Amino acid sequence: MKSDLVGVRVGVSAGLAVGNAVKRNRAKRLLRAAMSGFLGQTSPGSDLLLIARSPLPEADLLQTRAALTILLKRAGLLIQTHDA
Repeated sequence: MKSDLVGVRVGVSAGLAVGNAVKRNRAKRLLRAAMSGFLGQTSPGSDLLLIARSPLPEADLLQTRAALTILLKRAGLLIQTHDA
């Protein structure tokens, strides 16, 4: 959602379908860690809610970042940076 705030706010959720408490917490930690690298590249004034799904606890950080890249591009929230 669009927000009137200057920065980006991110919420993370994992339901019971993800697994037990250990798996849910791992999924949420993975999403937070993967998203932290994108905060400077995400359009300001955005509120994001990331919801973990069942295969996430078995994924690693690189797979999670790749999935987030696809999702953020599809949503049009990644700022295009051009390296010179």
